[in-house]
Amino acid sequence: MINIPKGTKDMLPSDSYKWDEVERAARKVAGLYNAKKIRTPVFESADLFLRSIGDSTDIVNKEMYVFTDKGGRTMALRPEGTAGVVRSFIENNLGETLPVKTYYIESIYRYEQPQAGRYREHHQFGTEFFGSERPEFDVEVLCMAHDFLHEVGFTEICAEINSIGCPTCRAEYNKALREFLSSVNDKICSDCKRRAVTNPLRALDCKVPSCKEIYKNAPKINEYLCDDCKSHHAAVLSGLNAAGIAYKENPELVRGLDYYTRTVFEFVGDHLTVLGGGRYDGLVEQLGGKKVPCVGFGCGIERLIDAAETSGIVFKKPVPDVYVAAQCDTARAECGNIVRILRSGGISAECDLMGKSLKAQFKYADRAGYKYVVTIGESELIGGVYNVKRMADGAIYQIHKDSVLRDTEDVLCQK
Repeated sequence: MINIPKGTKDMLPSDSYKWDEVERAARKVAGLYNAKKIRTPVFESADLFLRSIGDSTDIVNKEMYVFTDKGGRTMALRPEGTAGVVRSFIENNLGETLPVKTYYIESIYRYEQPQAGRYREHHQFGTEFFGSERPEFDVEVLCMAHDFLHEVGFTEICAEINSIGCPTCRAEYNKALREFLSSVNDKICSDCKRRAVTNPLRALDCKVPSCKEIYKNAPKINEYLCDDCKSHHAAVLSGLNAAGIAYKENPELVRGLDYYTRTVFEFVGDHLTVLGGGRYDGLVEQLGGKKVPCVGFGCGIERLIDAAETSGIVFKKPVPDVYVAAQCDTARAECGNIVRILRSGGISAECDLMGKSLKAQFKYADRAGYKYVVTIGESELIGGVYNVKRMADGAIYQIHKDSVLRDTEDVLCQK
């Protein structure tokens, strides 16, 4: 037997409705914000991620799935969603009319140690808004993230927010941070020692407990923000206050990718991060386009579902409408006809395809959760009147051969 690869997970029919609910919430909220769906290839040139994510990140150094194709090109499975969307924005000249609001639901690949809610192949709902440096743009994306989580069912959710400044003020901060990291060099992990040289800000995103404890004493980025970045951050917080979105300033929040500027945020529920994002004003230009400011977020769907269920959110399982059971073989053709009529009217319906006995058909309908069962035998075929049993309480109704759809709609409306 061939088993599923490590770090991946089958989405089984018994769980797929949870995914459907999350994706329905994503599409609904994206529509409310006039965000349009975009799809990018599952693999891109590895250089795209090297240039955007940064060669000092763990994603590039340790986690990317990289391969050489038959043409000798170095390719990579996408390890995050933003870079591909930005590449598409540039390549397809999507910036002629701004703003441009996009969203995606797609698979992400990272070779990392599997853990609860995090897999080597996972799926992400994300959004990328292109076009404005104004703080209102940040607030718009934060509101969309909040509304999406609320639509899923989260009520007690808080945004943690920080500003990591612009390249100008961050240069001064990096200098101070390097000095601090140098003073604790003998106490931090090997990865952080490397980050201290290549990109000190990334060290603050370390997940090693001993390093996290040390970094509580590190200089804070908010002490080094320039006046423009301070003003921008204050306006974002003011916008969140006006929108009624709960937030907490977290001066230690940096996020894990190199392209972020100014606003970074995470939404946290029950001590678990379920969504994160921020602003990246230089990425379009960095990848060869014109200067176009951007804000976006990403949300791991597997992780979100785990967090939702831990929080007590119950996803609504769909209940099928009508099962049409045959008492005898001569009734099977009519059962099929009725099913087709019901489906044409938007009613979910099924009949036996396995040659089961009437008892076995009822047992199947009960296990599958059907609301009603229509029974057809010889007498029903002759009389043209079919009994309908409501499975919840055994109540019996009747439908007529010449008005199957209308009569069934009336039965479904019964309380």
